[in-house]
Amino acid sequence: MTDPARPPGRSAPVRRGTGRGPGRRPGPTETREAILAAARDLFAEKGYDGASLRAIARSAEVDPALVHHFFGNKEGVFVEAMRFPLDLSRLVPRITETPREHLGETMVRTFLEIWGDDERRPPILAMLRSAMTNEQAAVLLREFVTTALFGRTGETHGIPMLRINAAAGQMIGVMILRYVLRVEPIASASSEELVELLAPVIQQYLA
Repeated sequence: MTDPARPPGRSAPVRRGTGRGPGRRPGPTETREAILAAARDLFAEKGYDGASLRAIARSAEVDPALVHHFFGNKEGVFVEAMRFPLDLSRLVPRITETPREHLGETMVRTFLEIWGDDERRPPILAMLRSAMTNEQAAVLLREFVTTALFGRTGETHGIPMLRINAAAGQMIGVMILRYVLRVEPIASASSEELVELLAPVIQQYLA
C-alpha cells in the first residue's frame, strides 16, 4: 500500500538497529543511564579494581571522554552506579591525609557523620540488607568498603588490609547496633562519647 505522505518514487526509510558507535547516544540522559547500567554490571562482575573506565565506556558503547564528562573518575561512576550518598572525592582525602596517629578518631567521626545523616543512611542500610542475601550486592559493598573507601588509606599509610578490614568491620558493627537494632545505651550515646570510646580501639588496628 502506498504511503500518501511519501513523495512518489521514494522508498521507505530503513530502520537500523539500536547499536551505535561511541558517543552516538541520542541524548545526555540516556547516555548517562547507559553508562551507569554498564558500570553496575562490570562492578558486579569484576569488582571495583577490575572495572576500568575504558571497559565501562566500551560496554556502554560510548567514548571514554563521555564517562569523564559525566562522572569525573571511576570513584564518581561507582558512587552514582551504586546510589551511595557519599562524595568520595572529599571523603577519601579526609582519611588518607590524616596523620596515622589520628586515623582512629578520623574513621570513627567519619562513620558517625555518614550514618547519622537521615538522608544518607537509608541507601547504606538498603545495600547492607541486600548484601545479606544477594551476592552481587555483597560484592559491590565489599569492594566499596575495602577498596574504594579504605584501600587508598592502607596504601598511603602502609597498613595491611587485614587491619583495615578489621577496623571497618568493627565500625560497621557499631553502626548497626546504634542505627538498626537501636541497642541502648549505644543508640542514645552522644557522638563524642562514642568517639572517646571507639577511637583508641580503632587506632590499635591501624597503628
